[in-house]
Amino acid sequence: MLKVNKKSNSLGKKLFKDTAAGCPGVLLKSLPEGKETKVVMPLTKNEHLKLQLKVNNCLGALNVRLGCDLCEAERDFLQKRKNVVAAALKKVLRLDHDLQGHEVPVVAVMATGGGVRAMSAFYGHLFALQKLNLLDCVTYITGASGSTWTMSNLYEDANWSQKNLVGLIHKARKCITRSKSSAFSMASLKHYDMKLQQRVQEGHSVSFTDLWSLIIDRMFHDELSDSKLSNQQQAVSVGQNPLPIYVALNVKENFQSSSEFQEWCEFSPYEVGFPKYGGFIPSEDFGSEFFMGRLMKKIPESKLCFLEGVWSNIFSLNLVDVWNAAQSSFPHWQLLNPEKEKDDNLDNNPCENQLSVHKITCFSPPSGFSNILNRVLTHRPIEESTPNFLRGLQLHKDYYKHEAFSAWPETKLDQCPNHLTPVEKELCLVDAGYFINTSSPPLLRKERNVDIILSFDYNLVETRFHSIEKTGRCCMEKRIPFPQIVLSEEDKKNPKECYVFMDKENPEVPIVLHFPLVDNSFREYKRSGIKRSPAEMEKGEMDFTNLKSPYRMTNLTYTEEDFDKLLNLCDYNVQNNSELVLQALRTAIERRKRCRKENQLRPTSSY
Repeated sequence: MLKVNKKSNSLGKKLFKDTAAGCPGVLLKSLPEGKETKVVMPLTKNEHLKLQLKVNNCLGALNVRLGCDLCEAERDFLQKRKNVVAAALKKVLRLDHDLQGHEVPVVAVMATGGGVRAMSAFYGHLFALQKLNLLDCVTYITGASGSTWTMSNLYEDANWSQKNLVGLIHKARKCITRSKSSAFSMASLKHYDMKLQQRVQEGHSVSFTDLWSLIIDRMFHDELSDSKLSNQQQAVSVGQNPLPIYVALNVKENFQSSSEFQEWCEFSPYEVGFPKYGGFIPSEDFGSEFFMGRLMKKIPESKLCFLEGVWSNIFSLNLVDVWNAAQSSFPHWQLLNPEKEKDDNLDNNPCENQLSVHKITCFSPPSGFSNILNRVLTHRPIEESTPNFLRGLQLHKDYYKHEAFSAWPETKLDQCPNHLTPVEKELCLVDAGYFINTSSPPLLRKERNVDIILSFDYNLVETRFHSIEKTGRCCMEKRIPFPQIVLSEEDKKNPKECYVFMDKENPEVPIVLHFPLVDNSFREYKRSGIKRSPAEMEKGEMDFTNLKSPYRMTNLTYTEEDFDKLLNLCDYNVQNNSELVLQALRTAIERRKRCRKENQLRPTSSY
């Protein structure tokens, strides 16, 4: 406990400055434990500061888990899931022997965002994997934005992947195709108000994002759900389903765009945390108040619908984010940026350029008119704020030199200690699509040792390969194992249904099977090898390019026909390329066998 005797802030600052320079201070070890003690400290000849101190023993375990390794619960899940995956692989690959533990590859499904389009299409991709008996071969499923709506629906059932997905798809179809006007009715608005007041009474801070969360829940559920993220532990308790991981970005509220500063935050049924810092808390504690790694104020866990609003928080953008999004959608606009080529050529190694280069979209010095204009460009008028569970942690300025640390190119600014997230009172979490429309970062952590990534991309024509290409560039710049993404002009003009990216020389690089949202052979074939009759040709016609396309981002309601087309397209694309998936599984198993053999032959250290 610390009480200051009516002295100004400037005096407090002077105190710390003078004590740092050698003025008399107080040794905490000299104070009695558990008792209040009055201390008078001189500031100047005629000024002093009166403190009332109380020393408490805080040597117990921290409530924030510090470390880059996986939590014990996830490691336990991996052991259980490995048995399920091994049995599934033996069946699907028709092996005549059981796989040993070290031979079982880690397969992950990665879904991008894309609103209702992503929500609908993801059902189709997962349904295809189930039909091919491949769903039990998957260890992780990650999602961002719209694809998280599918995941949260699925994981309400603790055994969803063991049941036929037809029932769950029918339920989703009913919600997606109905009118959304009831979500904005007076009765719904009154209900939202009641829920938000209840949330305030529980101790949560309320923002527009919470209202958006309730609207999403009303639009895509028959009734408001009371499920929570920690409840999903039941769905992975015996390894019966893949482990779900949801992603969001932590950004700065002012002075910077999402492209200049962003940190990946991952949410699993077990933990929420920042792999960048190695700081994690139990999922049920997200939203509670922490300081210096300790839980200061416990607040009831938020319902899952409020997290869905965070993961698809499309309202926390600033004007610079709008411009960057426009450049992504219309690449030729980038020709208007004369600095782009210069920036692309910068060496982005944080260890070599730790404090030398800061890409900041603001004016220097930020004063007067330039400061006002910069605030206009970078202010987030409707931001989401969550108590920062990293607040007060004293991270060393060289934290990024830790062997497990991986930075994306735009994190240079954060290498300055005074810009570290632990100094912030609150987090500002937004949709991952503000930076890269991907949910892959949790899968690229070396602790998870992922062998195969099934990449389901729900971007439309203009940005069909934007996410995978940008992910590849970022990983290359930061030396994160990821295959080189090489696409020809023909690929971009006439894309295939599936691309296999891999590094044949480096087994640490995951094999990526990328499924863009395309309808090339689907137009003529209703199933692999079975052509459509003339009367069925209309069912293969997909409209992804028209401004009035039913699959545009702003459309929240599909017709039954449009939903079925998108579902069947994604189902078809996976089944039509099943042999590529099976070959990747065989390659991953052989890689693991070879690595085990090479490690056994490698001489051990002599010291």
